[in-house]
Amino acid sequence: MNPNRLLVLYAHAAPHLSRVNRRLADCARLSEGVFLHDLYETYPDFYIDVAREQALVAQAEVLVFLHPLQWYGMPALMKEWVDCVLTESWACGSAGNTGSGGAGSGALHGKRFWLVASTGSGADDYAVGARHGRPFADFLAPFEQTAALCGMQWLPPHILHAAHAVDAATLDAHVARFGELLQGLAAPSPLNLGHSAGVDNGI
Repeated sequence: MNPNRLLVLYAHAAPHLSRVNRRLADCARLSEGVFLHDLYETYPDFYIDVAREQALVAQAEVLVFLHPLQWYGMPALMKEWVDCVLTESWACGSAGNTGSGGAGSGALHGKRFWLVASTGSGADDYAVGARHGRPFADFLAPFEQTAALCGMQWLPPHILHAAHAVDAATLDAHVARFGELLQGLAAPSPLNLGHSAGVDNGI
């Protein structure tokens, strides 16, 4: 069903209004070894075919979440996908039932997880005393812990802040870098993004 190494789950409720995510999705769609899965196009009624989605995930080596951050989290359909598809016994396995927070032994164990997201606010807005009250990394904790509980390797996120305000050159560079990283991850000898890269704020 999915012979590709990377499964990109794209969630944007109004893609025609998107400045950043639509371009990233188009880049993924044209990338070899990558399957771009548009959730809002596939499930406009929010009725998710769990068996199909689990089969897609099982055959991928890298799971990519591509979406804007909305109210400090993922879009509604992406959250519905997570709730329906990543069932505890399937996604986490027996270790996921211990309550210890350790890596599970289920269907996602050993895969890699990459968050590719955008924010409307600038990077400086994510700090103690600033508009959002805490560092941006704090808002990534639910994503990172989901990966950890399922036994997945967390890759440094590719983030573009101030998505509505950045200039065309910055946006072009962000999309180009995404394409390079995507191809590196899809290669027969996958790119190791490492942990030193940190959060790419795209600015």
